[in-house]
Amino acid sequence: MTAPHPVAGRLVLLAGGTSAAGRACARALRAADARVVVVGSDAGRAADAAAAAPGAASEVCDLTDPTAVTALRGRLHAEHGTVDGVLHLVGGWRGGGGLAGQTDDDLAFLLRSFTALRNVSRAFDDDLRASSAGRLAIVSSTAVARPLAGGANYAAVKAASEAWTRAVAQGYAKAAREADTAVTSAAVVFRVATLEGREDELAHAFLSLWETDAAAVNGEVVDLGS
Repeated sequence: MTAPHPVAGRLVLLAGGTSAAGRACARALRAADARVVVVGSDAGRAADAAAAAPGAASEVCDLTDPTAVTALRGRLHAEHGTVDGVLHLVGGWRGGGGLAGQTDDDLAFLLRSFTALRNVSRAFDDDLRASSAGRLAIVSSTAVARPLAGGANYAAVKAASEAWTRAVAQGYAKAAREADTAVTSAAVVFRVATLEGREDELAHAFLSLWETDAAAVNGEVVDLGS
């Protein structure tokens, strides 16, 4: 008899999970018997993404609104229990035109991803720390290591998101050290040039976080290839 996957039974939140990548991750998580909630800003898209992974649930939330995220946490606790995993997929790209083309409007659009990450990671921090296998992951870009003038806004926001995630990881490690316990939660950065055609690879990498000791991956930057 095959042993259950370590993520089986755990509640995983896909923040901004209505994209192709979100759907691939939802399907992979459900295949491993995880409990999945797809969160999006559009009810129809969120419901469709959840339907593509039978057994997944959907929630509508503006993740850039901290009050709305707090309310989301309350609903999830009431309906599903505490959260064991979060994959941050809120993103998008705008750029081009060299430094002169890096507009304030484009920066404001891109900053929504960072704002959502801050809101979600803070709202569910207690859940992830208390979990026996809490996992937080974001999808970043190889542009952080190789920024271009035409993508300066984008690279800067991704760099900020990476820094925030690694700070979350330090918090997990510090809490465990102060409690004199093993690290059970991990925050991880996945870097990729593009997710197009790599959705299943991301899903596999995310699931593998539960197959690895938290201390071994906490704070790591994982390159999914160029």
